[in-house]
Order: sequence, then structure tokens, then C-alpha cells
Amino acid sequence: MGTRITRTALPVIAVLSLTGSPMEMAVLASLSYGPGVLVGLLAGGWVDRSRKREILVGADLVRALAVATVPLAAWLGRLEVVQVYVVAVVVGGATALFQIADVALLPRLVPPERLVEGNAKLAATESVAEVTGPALAGVLIQALGAPLAVLLDAASYVWSALFLRSLRHQEKPGGGGEGTSVLRDLAVGARATLGHPVVGLLVAATGTTMFCAGAFAALYMLYALRTLGLQASTVGVIIGVGGVGALGGTALARALPSRLGLGPTLVSSLLVYQVAGLLIPLAGLPSVPRALAPWLLVAHQLVGDAFFMVFFVLATSLRQTLLPRELLGRGNATLQIVTGSLLPLGALAAGSVAGSLGLRETLLAGALLGLTGPALLAASKAVRTAIEPR
Repeated sequence: MGTRITRTALPVIAVLSLTGSPMEMAVLASLSYGPGVLVGLLAGGWVDRSRKREILVGADLVRALAVATVPLAAWLGRLEVVQVYVVAVVVGGATALFQIADVALLPRLVPPERLVEGNAKLAATESVAEVTGPALAGVLIQALGAPLAVLLDAASYVWSALFLRSLRHQEKPGGGGEGTSVLRDLAVGARATLGHPVVGLLVAATGTTMFCAGAFAALYMLYALRTLGLQASTVGVIIGVGGVGALGGTALARALPSRLGLGPTLVSSLLVYQVAGLLIPLAGLPSVPRALAPWLLVAHQLVGDAFFMVFFVLATSLRQTLLPRELLGRGNATLQIVTGSLLPLGALAAGSVAGSLGLRETLLAGALLGLTGPALLAASKAVRTAIEPR
């Protein structure tokens, strides 16, 4: 929930308190995700050879300190866009490290036949946070101002660190003995993931999706506040509705593969997610009544988040099953490098063309380009015939 507050508040600070040009919003979005590249380059092998719980706790504490500087600077009257950028970088890097260790730790806590269930339950907690976090963020921003609202996120990271410290699992460090240098770790991780006939395509489709998601990350808040004229509290509620869809998606992720098959579910869920993205630029059409626009955004959150969650849970579980356990840190680091590169590139590309092309037209182009992701999966027989992890 705390993370959703900062994710909502930083763009609001940029739009309402600072300059908030399309390029500045693109830079902010890219700095939030770009550090994943550096972390992926350096940390994969280290995660494989280290105690993952300590890494998770450390990442939480770093994020707590970083976001706490925002209300402090606002109280001192010194909050500037440069500091917002720095906070985005630090939080983005620590989040990428957390995610690499998180995915590598789960298969050590639950048996292989329960990985889909485990990932679905973790995703369900994220969905509950998505339901309440953005809506709470909108209300807090409206009542307290964005900088002060971020203070609750700092407290939530400390709370998370305390919870993680209570894990009773006794983890032994080590594993992944092949790589003892950064370059060797990168080679091992890339070979294991990109060279795999199924995992490699999942990474490629995810990377394409993240490139287009970068455009939405850069422009969504600006589009909703300025083009559609919505209030920050309204946007928070709309984003929170996505959590309801995502929560439903965690249930669908466990039900659809038994009916459609894992491969067809992966393809169709990513396709529905990308098609739902078209509702965002549709909301800004001159012919669309102003009162209907927020409901189109609500529909996008419900449908899009539900089916992206289906894809995410199944793709993560399949990756955890197909890759050797001792290589999961480096494998997930490779994914972080790909997504951490393409998402900020998509944000910067959107920011650079939005000024001349227009916000709505840029978002439309991003949604159409996103259709290449499910097309990649549909073209692969190895993906179409993939079976559910057991």
C-alpha cells in the first residue's frame, strides 16, 4: 500500500508542484525503472550466492530512507525536481534488487507443485494493495499534499523489513558456483534465459510489453490530470480499481490453464491486456462524452490488470520451474536488465514524441505496438504447447 502512495505521489508532485512537462515526466518514469538494468548487471550472481532474506530487508530499509527525504525537503522548502529524480533512482534500484531476490527465494520456501499457488497468493496481496493504495494515495494527497503522503510509504518499508526478519526459514548461502565474476554471471544468466526456447520468448514478450508500458508510465498521470481534467483523488480511485481486476486475475491464473492449457492462456491473457490498453486513448477522443472518459479508464484497469496478472503469475511460475534453482537469481537479473532497459526507453520515446504528436496519439501508438508481445508468443509452438508447472 505504501509503495502505491509513492508511485502515485511522485508524478503528482512533478505535475502539480514542479514543471511537469512531458519530457520531465518521461525522465521521472525512466529513472524509476532504469536502475533495474544496473542492478541486473551486477547483482544476479551475488543474489544466488547470498542469503536472500537479508537482501530483501536491506532493500526495504534503503527505500524507507530514500522516500523519507521527500517530506523532509518539502518541510524545509527545498523540494526540487532533481531530488524527486534521485529518490526515483534509489527506490527503483532497491526495488529491482528486491524483485530479483524475491523470485529466487520463493522456490526455496514452497514445493514445485505449489509454485503457481504461491505466486498467485503473493500477487493477490499485491492486488489488495492496488485496490486500496492508489485510492488512499489520492485522498491523502488531496488532504495532506503529496510530499507528506509519501511519509507513510517510508513507514511501510520499515514495517515490511520487520515482517521479513521474522521468516523462520534457515537459508544457506551459496549456489551457482559457475559464476564468480560479474561478466561470468551475466553470461550464465543470459545463456540460461535467452537461450531457453520458452523462457527466452517469455522474456522477449515481456520486454516488448514493458517498452509500451513505459509510455503509459510516463504519460498516464499527465494525460489523466491535464487532458481528461480529472482530480488527483479520482485518478487514485481509478488506479485502485486495477487492484480489483488484478485480484480477480490471481484466481483466473489458477483456473484458466486447466481449461485452455498453459500455452494458450499465456498468449490470450497478454493479448487481452494489450487490447484493453486501447481504452486509454479512446477516453480522450473528442467524440467521447467527458463523463464517460473515467469509466473507460476504469474498464481498462479492471480488464487489463486482471489479464496481465494472469500472464505474470504463469510466466513467473514457468520460469521458476524451467530454470535451475541455483540460477534463478541470475535468470531474474537478465529479465531485470531487459525490462529495466526497455521500460525507460519506452518512457523516453513517448516523452520525446508526445509534445509534437500529442498525448492521446502517443498512447494509442504504444497500445498498438504492444500487440507484438502476444504475437511473438503465438508464433512459437514451444510456448503454445507449454504445460502447467508441476
